[in-house]
Amino acid sequence: MKTTRRRFLSTSSAISMAGAVSPFAANLAGIGEAAAQSAGDDYKAIVCVFLNGGNDNHNTLVPFDTASYARYQAQRGDLAYQKNALAIGSGSGTPIVAKSGAAMTGIKTLAELVLNPTVALPGGRQFALAPALTSLLPKFDAGRLAVLQNVGTLKRPTVKADYTARNQLPPRLFSHNDQTSYWQSSGVEGSSVGWGGQFGDKLNADAQQRNDIPTFSCVSVAGNALLLTGKETFQYQVTTTGPVPFDPLRNALYGSGTVADALGRIVTGTGSGLFEQEHTSVMSRAIDASDVLNDKLRPAADVVPASNPKYAALLDANNQLGRQLAMVARLIDARKSIGARRQVFYVSIGEFDLHSDLAEKHSYLLRWVADSMAAFYDWTEANGVSTQVTTFTASEFGRTLASNGGGSDHGWGSTHFVLGGAVRGKAFYGTAPDLQAGSLDDVGSGRLIPTTSVDQVAGTLARWMGVTDTQALQVLPNLGNFPLASRNLGFV
Repeated sequence: MKTTRRRFLSTSSAISMAGAVSPFAANLAGIGEAAAQSAGDDYKAIVCVFLNGGNDNHNTLVPFDTASYARYQAQRGDLAYQKNALAIGSGSGTPIVAKSGAAMTGIKTLAELVLNPTVALPGGRQFALAPALTSLLPKFDAGRLAVLQNVGTLKRPTVKADYTARNQLPPRLFSHNDQTSYWQSSGVEGSSVGWGGQFGDKLNADAQQRNDIPTFSCVSVAGNALLLTGKETFQYQVTTTGPVPFDPLRNALYGSGTVADALGRIVTGTGSGLFEQEHTSVMSRAIDASDVLNDKLRPAADVVPASNPKYAALLDANNQLGRQLAMVARLIDARKSIGARRQVFYVSIGEFDLHSDLAEKHSYLLRWVADSMAAFYDWTEANGVSTQVTTFTASEFGRTLASNGGGSDHGWGSTHFVLGGAVRGKAFYGTAPDLQAGSLDDVGSGRLIPTTSVDQVAGTLARWMGVTDTQALQVLPNLGNFPLASRNLGFV
């Protein structure tokens, strides 16, 4: 039977509703051909933990030295952490609670979470982790965690006069969609490629020039991620339980062999329409990728055993971020069998757009982030890949230092963390902002002008992954606007 355009669209629409059409990417099956040739040891991966909504940086890394804390407390009001009690605000304050509303256990006060870097910060500045980040303190003290100060989207080094004059600013500041896009691609909403995927373009092109099989892949466990899309490199999307199986091609769909046959014709057809050809190509790649991964992935219980208490956050049914990272662990575990040498992973957690209820909600979100990242690092260490996997946080923007009463509003510069065995940790990178109201770093209500660019962070990760300086400048066009010495921040 000839497949008409109308029949094609109708059938593919029905199948999409069944969940069969997944935006997996090309090449993973091809990567599997390299498994026998791959040394296995030449492996590196970066894992982006994206905090959707704009994380409140001021209640993530809290100013602790006397002068800075006073400025923090003056603008935060009843959203300020107390130094020596597990409470937010003045007096008895608001208790720090889990999502259930019960008092959060296993956490420490700010005074117990002051970070002591190997090299002291200028001017006697001190910062403490928020209580909910308690599980990250041992990683910092062990030199595995680094702090990236005042990071944000920038076109070039920017001062307050530039902001006032609207001179060379990133477009559409403070917009969720646009700043998420700019973080991941250096372009506003509608951009089609991200820097993680473009790293793959460069590394795979290098492999082809050496007559090697490309061994780079991008995988998201959190839906579509612009970060992972390159010009030639496409992202795979998996769920927390693994790839979506394409059983309808092998069995009856809705109890009908006819429908399964129709799906097969769509996937393997050679129609003349460009849309049909592209759909056929994508579906074929998706099925190949699903087959490869389903064949190579070991059972979750074997990779992340529940018997190990260190992995509890990766198995917590209430912690979707932990479960996403558990899936990343399974994919890394399969690296040798699929021949992967370079990978970029994307996971995310939402609900950070806290214009209200900051005191009640922010802590349990941070707890999920910290415990998941710490447990994932412990897994990499136990499995001998801690020096080959680097995890970093990202978010579209920070928040205002000034309270709006119950929360904080959209900001700009923010604090981020980098964690891994190759990280030069127990250190702060970048410049701590001046928190004085109206300072040269403050463009209003404690919105901070970033002093470190996303491009500098990405450029540093690119170098570690094996992307050359020239290639990094092609992927990150704004990176060339920053001084040569600061294009590689040196945290890994």
